[in-house]
Order: sequence, then C-alpha cells, then structure tokens
Amino acid sequence: MPIVTVRYFAALREAKATESEQVEVAEGTTCAALYAQLFPGKLGALPVGFARNQAYTRGTEIVHDGDEVAFLPPLGGG
Repeated sequence: MPIVTVRYFAALREAKATESEQVEVAEGTTCAALYAQLFPGKLGALPVGFARNQAYTRGTEIVHDGDEVAFLPPLGGG
C-alpha cells in the first residue's frame, strides 16, 4: 500500500497535534478521500484546499506512494 506524507496547517495542525505524519493509504485514494478519512465528522466538513507535491490540486487527484499531501484550510482575516 502507498505511504504518503500528510502536512497539516492552522486548525488542522492543532486538531492533529502534529505538523505532519506518514499515512498508509489504499491504492486509488484521492486527496479528498484521504482528508475525509483523517478528519471524520465536523472538521471533515470544513472546506479545504489541497496540494500534492507542493502544487495546488483538486480533491479528485489520486495520491501515489511517496507523495506529500497538504490540507489547506481557509484563512481568516480582516
């Protein structure tokens, strides 16, 4: 099974209490499916952006062994 490095930012980093971790995923897992798997429930409903190997991508992008996947929650400000 593929292993990917997942990077967390903002509230997601706080929820996981880590900046990054390695996760084993099933073949054919998309960025969005990985997010839903790692954040079931309330945080999983948060709209996030995705990056794969340091390039923005869509949630439908399939992750591969050795990829780095980042979940980018919306930034607030004022």
